[in-house]
Amino acid sequence: MKTHHICILGGTGFVGHVLTAQLLAAGHKLTVLTRHRSRHRDMLLFPRLTLKEVDLFDHRAFVGALQDCDMVINLIGILNEYQHDGSGFQKTHVELADRLIVAMKDSNIYRLLHLSALNADQNASSHYLRTKAEAEKMLLDEPILQVSSFRPSVIFGQDDHFFNRFSQLLRWMPLGFPLACAKSRFSPVYVNDVASALVNAIDDQSTFGKTFNLCGPSSYSLAELLQYTIDITSPGINLYPLSDRLSRWQANVLEYVPGKPFSKDNYRSLQHDSVCQNGTPAIPCKTNIESVVPTYLANANERGSFFRHRQSVNRD
Repeated sequence: MKTHHICILGGTGFVGHVLTAQLLAAGHKLTVLTRHRSRHRDMLLFPRLTLKEVDLFDHRAFVGALQDCDMVINLIGILNEYQHDGSGFQKTHVELADRLIVAMKDSNIYRLLHLSALNADQNASSHYLRTKAEAEKMLLDEPILQVSSFRPSVIFGQDDHFFNRFSQLLRWMPLGFPLACAKSRFSPVYVNDVASALVNAIDDQSTFGKTFNLCGPSSYSLAELLQYTIDITSPGINLYPLSDRLSRWQANVLEYVPGKPFSKDNYRSLQHDSVCQNGTPAIPCKTNIESVVPTYLANANERGSFFRHRQSVNRD
């Protein structure tokens, strides 16, 4: 395999940590860009990895950070914004994509791997899905770039923001968990499989100019996924699925709670099942939640040893 000097945007996040490990294992040299270098000093221990503090909206600094790189991976994305009007999504997804195109051109870099989102659609009511689609189209339509875009369903793994988030929320709701949009469906995909899909596409010219869906082997309703989390971490807590009307009410209330545990835009995104459907090519991702999730959630309570033992003997 040819080795590259790869610049990664968003490399300090959940997916980024796993991806950088796989890229380094494959022999690549990495430059990881971050807004806050001091918060990620653990990454300085990796060989062949340079951590640079850069304002990506400062063109001169952006181009300078790309020096000596021969390709870029963009993992940057947000699920919620500080604002309430979509402007945060617009800046993080669309405006950044525009800045990236200019910076890559000025740096004579043409290969780009981009992490988008399943159900990204320019006509979506969700700011998240709409801006993800706008950014993806902008990048794919740029004729000088060789872009491969990947659209994962919800991503799980150690330090994820899905099962771990539910586990944390359950600690605050011992009497029961009111769940909005309980019937929404997902095909959770393992973070290692997502990273492998990107690594394998680096020099694969058949992926240029294309999008690929990334889904795990099974689909579940949101209620099933939360119940699975309850069984592992908080047995005895009752799950209360909400009607659509109450789901919207919950979103309107929690939109203004610090940290936005659930927002109006989350509600709009959940109106679309996050599962792979016919039409867009999909890369097989075979790891299921049952083989991984208990290994990092089970330690949350005394039932951890039971789940680890049950997993080891392959019992249902």
